[in-house]
Order: sequence, then C-alpha cells, then structure tokens
Amino acid sequence: MKIPLQIGVTGGIGAGKSIICRIFQSFGVPVYDADGRAKELMTTDGILVNQIKKEFGELSYRGDGSLDRSHLGKATFGHPERLSVLNALVHPQVAADYQSWLHLQIGRKYVVREAALLFEAGATIGLDKIIVVAAPEELRIRRVLARDSHRTLEDVRAILKNQWPQEEKIRKADFVIYNDETQMILPQVLQLHSQFNFPDTETF
Repeated sequence: MKIPLQIGVTGGIGAGKSIICRIFQSFGVPVYDADGRAKELMTTDGILVNQIKKEFGELSYRGDGSLDRSHLGKATFGHPERLSVLNALVHPQVAADYQSWLHLQIGRKYVVREAALLFEAGATIGLDKIIVVAAPEELRIRRVLARDSHRTLEDVRAILKNQWPQEEKIRKADFVIYNDETQMILPQVLQLHSQFNFPDTETF
C-alpha cells in the first residue's frame, strides 16, 4: 500500500510546535516527535549510548542509566563543533527510527513529523510539505522562560543562535501557521488538515 503523505512541522523554540501537533493528533493524525524520540534513543539504543560515552565521557549518563543533560549541555552549548558531533551521532538513529515508524502508518492519508531542527539537521528529504510555526522572537522567549523554570534568558538566546532565523525557515516553508496571539490557530490547522486529507494537483 501507499506510504502516507509526510508533513514536517518545525519552528523556533517557543513557537508552539507541540500545540499545533496536538491539534493534528486530535484529528487522528499520527505524529512523530523527533525530539522526544531522540531523547529516548539516547538512553535505549545501546550503540548510540556507547558512542555518546566515547565522545563525551561516562559522566554523560547517571548511575541509573538516565542521560545527564546538564553534563551534555555544558559540553555542547557554546561549542558548535561539539554540538555538531553530538548531532552527527543522534540524527542518523532518529532518521532510521522514523522510517520504521512510518512503515507502520501504511493506509493513513498523512502523517506529521515534528522536529525543532528539521532544516538544520537536513531532515527534510522525503517530506512532501513543510509547515513552519511562527511567532515573534520576543514572544517566543517569554513563552520559554515561563515554561522552563530551569532556563535563563542567556540559555534561550544560546539556543536561538543554534537555530536558523525564523525568516529563513519561512522562506523554505510550504505553509506557515502564525501562533502570534493575534490569530486563532485552530482554523489554520483545520484548513491544512482538509488539504492534506484531500490533496489536489495544485497543492501537491
């Protein structure tokens, strides 16, 4: 049977990707959370775990086997070359995991792949359309600081530096959902849901 249409959802930190994807899920659409799966694979994939320990030390993991995010964060943030090494280890494993998941969705009209670094990781290959969730940077920063009590303003700005500018993502997007608190997001998602369920030749 035919593989479903593959729709990517991305956007800068604090844009509201997860909210948009939860709406898609409420419509019965399968959603692959690439960032969530990456975190899981970093503790369950034995080969990946050993590679991370080799590159970043045994202290990358706690005694119970959980990932020490503080250790990895200090080792990579502000060190683009080390972050690139980590991404080079993790991203191929996530790509393989996604393909396995995708083949379980045969018969669906479309699926959604959510990832913060969709463009940055070169993970757009194979996707049929890409949605960028957009919001002003200052609003995104306020959201993250309100959501993540462990992060400082400096932390959030450091993350932003590792992500493509929103304007560049929008230029490469097929669709943009504006989550800027001036427009309702549900009608925007519903319109796209209708298009993906009944694609026409002009759209696809």
